[in-house]
Amino acid sequence: MTLDVTSAMNIAQVLTEALPYIQRFSGKTIVIKYGGNAMVDDALKNSFARDVVLMKLVGMNPVVVHGGGPQIGALLKKLGKESRFVEGMRVTDSETMDVVEMVLGGQVNKEIVSLINQHGGSAVGLTGKDGDLIHARKLQFTGNAPEMTASEIIDIGHVGEVASINTAVVDMLVSGNFIPVIAPIGVGEDGQSYNINADLVAGKIAEVLEAEKLMLLTNTAGVLDKDEKIVSGITKKDVERLIADGSIYGGMLPKIRCALEAVQGGVNTAHIIDGRVAHAVLLEVLTNQGVGTLIRRS
Repeated sequence: MTLDVTSAMNIAQVLTEALPYIQRFSGKTIVIKYGGNAMVDDALKNSFARDVVLMKLVGMNPVVVHGGGPQIGALLKKLGKESRFVEGMRVTDSETMDVVEMVLGGQVNKEIVSLINQHGGSAVGLTGKDGDLIHARKLQFTGNAPEMTASEIIDIGHVGEVASINTAVVDMLVSGNFIPVIAPIGVGEDGQSYNINADLVAGKIAEVLEAEKLMLLTNTAGVLDKDEKIVSGITKKDVERLIADGSIYGGMLPKIRCALEAVQGGVNTAHIIDGRVAHAVLLEVLTNQGVGTLIRRS
């Protein structure tokens, strides 16, 4: 077999350039919210799984929190049940909650676990109900539609927010050299299951675990300014300015607020990264380039 020296040297250079980052983040916890195109495109799914396995093998402690909105919507459609949303939040009655648990805790979670394990990792799937992980409370949603004369509390069913996190089961898995894969389903004091936004769950878990990084995979290149250019790094003041001038709006608002809360709660840095790029996670962790926006405390 002919040795391609140039190709081999390029590989060696990439590996040596990654060494300082491997040393820096060895032993550190990195929480990754996995969603968007990275969850539905086969090539991206496999590249994500390999990234997570490699991170674990070089000494980092990845913790994966995943969404699954499109998959939930697809099953509801098959069952003949219409998906309803109020300001981007899925109205979740008891029947829909059964579907959410089936899809997130079963189908999606187990697929991610299987992919990671196929690539040489040791992943364990769980929901927030396992090991008393996520304590939830019902989300009190207040509507402010233009036609309303006053704010109105709207019941959107089994949609929750994080009340508290008990990381005992995650700590046990990480110390046992496993990769936790978490579905964002919590349980209330009344024993009811609640569907919780995966970004919010990832942020709260990152805070409680005192993670080095929180990484939110999205279907955008990152935070964009008014000229549609990527903002590579922002602080709280920058966020307030970008919200005020209309650059940050819609679905990016909860993501950026979640990232800000995480860094203010003790997470070193948060990143909103482009999940449509193959190996986006490794590019963010092991290079100085990155593929998105870095959120810092100040």
